[in-house]
Amino acid sequence: MANRKELDPDASPQASLGARLRREREQRGWTQREFGAQMQYSPTQVSHVETGLKIATLPFCRRADAVLGLAGTEESFEREWLGMKYGALLEGFPGFIGYERRAVEIRLYEVGVIPGLFQTAEYAATIEDHSVARGAITPEHARERVAIVADRQTAIERTPRPLIHAVLDESCVRRHVGGPEVMRAQYDKLLEFAEQPNAMLQIAPFSMGERRPFNLPVTILTLPGRSVMSYAESAHRGHLERDSRFVDPTLSAYYQLQKYALPQADSVSMINEVRKGTP
Repeated sequence: MANRKELDPDASPQASLGARLRREREQRGWTQREFGAQMQYSPTQVSHVETGLKIATLPFCRRADAVLGLAGTEESFEREWLGMKYGALLEGFPGFIGYERRAVEIRLYEVGVIPGLFQTAEYAATIEDHSVARGAITPEHARERVAIVADRQTAIERTPRPLIHAVLDESCVRRHVGGPEVMRAQYDKLLEFAEQPNAMLQIAPFSMGERRPFNLPVTILTLPGRSVMSYAESAHRGHLERDSRFVDPTLSAYYQLQKYALPQADSVSMINEVRKGTP
């Protein structure tokens, strides 16, 4: 213990993660060599993360969670890592992104804005620039959020690709963001998505009226083990729901949403018509 390096957990997010990793390891009575052997990492790599000399990678955190029995929990190192990377996001959203990356099926409903999974970089930047102008976020956070949009889109282009069911409220395609060029490119991206073999795109028209079961955006994820969870946001935080007593009714409501939404062919026609009307 003579060479033990003391670490200030408040010095940085990576220092906090490293200090907690050391604490979890020592509570189990493992040396760095024993812990590293179980993780299939060298003791030097474990030491570097624990002392903040190196930033933990996502694969490292997932291996640590598996060995420590923290995978899928609120205390997982994967969740902490995502929080470090996506610190500019709404509380709760980083954890959701981790599950979204592994989902085999994604069902989403959005109101008023094109969902991040389908946003062009210009559309995303316009939204975040306006948030900067309002003083809601910093320019650095705006750049980070735009980068996260691109990162999420890359993550779902894996092989095999997840099945994606997207229902957009008509307000998403009627609301103009940025100038005509931004919107034309955005409509093109939506239409390209609709052509993908793993995609289903529907518009929930204004005429649905009271038959629309959701007033706020919602996402439902099916994971490789066929477990299902839902995600929804308030003005201040996001919430992941895993309890089937609450997820199952949300899934049933989503099926009703799809039942009354326009079929994909009619939805594509609406997008094309709106696109033609863009100056």
